[in-house]
Amino acid sequence: MLDVKHNANDELLMGYAAGALPEAFDLVVASHLSLSAESQMRLENFESIGGAIMDKEEPAAMADDALASILDRLDGPIEPNKVKANASNSVFPTALQAYVGSDPDQVKWSSIGMGVKQHIISTQGDATVRLLKIPAGSAVPDHGHRGTELTLVLQGAFNDEFDRFARGDLEIATEEDVHTPIAEEGEDCICLAATDAPLKFNSPIVRLLQPFFKI
Repeated sequence: MLDVKHNANDELLMGYAAGALPEAFDLVVASHLSLSAESQMRLENFESIGGAIMDKEEPAAMADDALASILDRLDGPIEPNKVKANASNSVFPTALQAYVGSDPDQVKWSSIGMGVKQHIISTQGDATVRLLKIPAGSAVPDHGHRGTELTLVLQGAFNDEFDRFARGDLEIATEEDVHTPIAEEGEDCICLAATDAPLKFNSPIVRLLQPFFKI
């Protein structure tokens, strides 16, 4: 397992456990889970709590300290032996390989300008998901969001106004966030990115081309 610094939040994990996420988001979270021991253990806690509730035959009042007890469990130590690591040596986690295969060189990349390439993955629902390949040292144009954007790093790393994100890290950007991801020198950065609404680019040229690139 990797030393992942940026993990899925509780809302995403609960949505994933409940099967309530759109397929695009579900794919990103599933890929992240295979790389992050912390997120997977927290997911297992959510699933065990949900299972215990479902097993109750009759409704019962919750104890006054029930919420605090659940939160203590979520903050408890991770048991590595219970975490299922990514079973593949590929850059692409096993969950993603069902959509694009295991070899990044075999992906049908399309140029979207400034050296950046993408591959849109076909999924059900309104949310969209794509692979992005950003050349080392290059930047994605600065942009905001009309909804939520999930970005999982699969290779290399990028920096933006908020932090550094490396393999396994998941950045969650919302309508309040504007950023300019810049790939680190030394290795191209490959990311899996899902959005539930078009991005808000500041550049007029990028906005003009946006419908053609479906971003």
